[in-house]
Amino acid sequence: MKPLFEFQNLTVRNNGHGLLQNLNFIIPDAGLTVVAGASGSGKSTLLRCCNRLEVPSSGTLLYLGKDISALDPLAHRRSVAMVFQHPAPFPGSVFQNLQAGCPELPRQDAEQLCQRVGLNPELLDREADSLSGGEAQRMILARALATRPSVLLADEPTSALDDAATRQLEGLATSLVAEGIPVVWVTHDRPQIWRLAQNLVVLRAGELVFSGSPQDPNAESAIDESWFNEKN
Repeated sequence: MKPLFEFQNLTVRNNGHGLLQNLNFIIPDAGLTVVAGASGSGKSTLLRCCNRLEVPSSGTLLYLGKDISALDPLAHRRSVAMVFQHPAPFPGSVFQNLQAGCPELPRQDAEQLCQRVGLNPELLDREADSLSGGEAQRMILARALATRPSVLLADEPTSALDDAATRQLEGLATSLVAEGIPVVWVTHDRPQIWRLAQNLVVLRAGELVFSGSPQDPNAESAIDESWFNEKN
């Protein structure tokens, strides 16, 4: 089985500053991969590369064995959906936001998507920009799922949620994995790493520190306690 993503000497620079440095590792085409590291370690940049929102300065990124730079960006982003740390609703109602992910989405399916992410279906007719931060994040996740993605990328999606909502979205992520949809989940939350990770990637200052099973004896030592005293 081909890896979901394969990084080959991948480097990303911005104004001469190295955001990612010569990465060589794979993300498997199954399970839930957690990407961990301190703020500024390159976690979000890595995820953006996977969604073609960031272009490598050098090196190659393969998606299921194909050079990601040769793929159609829009088609790729529908297949490899991404949820960002800070939700960005589109103008219009919640229902219209979900239809942005699938223009022909029936209302009944929209209600089911809301229920799946823990969002009250009665909010479908509300203006999206009137939602609370937690409600908006759930809506954005529902919008991503409306495209029926093959992969879900999640960039600290629970950072603005309370404990109950966090656990609900974690449960959704594990249910997607059980359905055969790989999830790549960036987090700055130490307990969440160990709750979710079936595969673990650890970055430090843009460099790969660890890649492999969280049960590996080297996994925990790759994570620095000081990271979790920082603000996200």
